[in-house]
Amino acid sequence: MMNTEKIKSNTSKRILIIIGIILLILSIPLIAMQFTDEVKWTTFDFILAGILLLGTGLAIELVLRTIQSTKNRILFCGIILFVLFLIWAELAVGILGTPWAGN
Repeated sequence: MMNTEKIKSNTSKRILIIIGIILLILSIPLIAMQFTDEVKWTTFDFILAGILLLGTGLAIELVLRTIQSTKNRILFCGIILFVLFLIWAELAVGILGTPWAGN
């Protein structure tokens, strides 16, 4: 029983760390907007970025909890991060030319 509580405690701590990192990342454009007109994020931009980052963080957490092999962990986390960067780049500048591309 004690081991189950420890696992839940570690998982809760890691999820709080993930949320903290997301807030730190999202604070960068928020702070930049106070000093320059070059950064113009809307509320929707912050919400979408938060969803992308939270989904990525939780997906990586799931991989770390369920996959035992270090090689496979690295592979799956790399794929997750690649997909995040691909979506982020598409939303930012439209590298793939999809209808939801930004610029």
